[in-house]
Amino acid sequence: TGIEEILLKNPPGIVLVQGDTNTVLAGALAAAKLHIPVGHVEAGLRSYDRSMPEEINRIIADHVADQLYAPTQTSCNNLLQEGIAREKITVTGNTVVDAVQQNIRIAHTKVDPLGELGLEPAGYFLVTAHRAENVDDPARLADILTGLRNVSAKFGHPVIFPMHPRTQKMVREFSLSTQGIRVMDPVGYLEFLVLESKAALILTDSGGLQEEACILSIPCVTLRENTERPETILTGANILAGTNPAEILAAAGKMMASTRTWDNPFGKGDAALRILEVCKKNGTL
Repeated sequence: TGIEEILLKNPPGIVLVQGDTNTVLAGALAAAKLHIPVGHVEAGLRSYDRSMPEEINRIIADHVADQLYAPTQTSCNNLLQEGIAREKITVTGNTVVDAVQQNIRIAHTKVDPLGELGLEPAGYFLVTAHRAENVDDPARLADILTGLRNVSAKFGHPVIFPMHPRTQKMVREFSLSTQGIRVMDPVGYLEFLVLESKAALILTDSGGLQEEACILSIPCVTLRENTERPETILTGANILAGTNPAEILAAAGKMMASTRTWDNPFGKGDAALRILEVCKKNGTL
């Protein structure tokens, strides 16, 4: 209702929504019901797991959108298989590449999180976990923490875990131990980009971090049973581990031994310009 009020007051040529959050769903529905064109950035991502709230959001956004900006040919194919008209879809690459390329240069000149934390490049593991299916389940969250301790012990690197407030709350609620893991509050985007770019390995349940790790040539272990970024796995930048401690350790060993010669499948960093070109061509900008 809040978005609808704004759109009624200042009707735009098009509403762009990016990703798969609840705000994406709200923006897409509000605009579509007011007959304002909707453009979905990151269209066509599919985990094929409807227990994930994000999967429902992205499916609905795609099917009400008038313009769909698919980051890869794989995501384009997903849309075509669901019956979405080819003329609505443009493969643009992903704006995450634009953001990483622009901000990593700024980050290295403005922040020094490694110096502040006493870390050496390639001498630590970086972790995030926030998804409800992981952190709201005491057994799964406990398994993740055990797996992280095992990885740290095996390779002799500290585990740096900027912990999401939701995850912090559940760790306290479940009385779980974080001994052997360096837990800290979340850091800013620039600081986090630097931490990503210098890590030996990233372990995460985030979709965006799978992409960023791939772009930055840092091997990734995904703490999930599925992913809507299969391109990262196909290119060799990522592996699915789930939350079993033994599987996490095995996946970490495999990715630590991998070469970092994969190609970035998400574009050259011009996705935003491509999206603007589509908007101009269709008369919405």
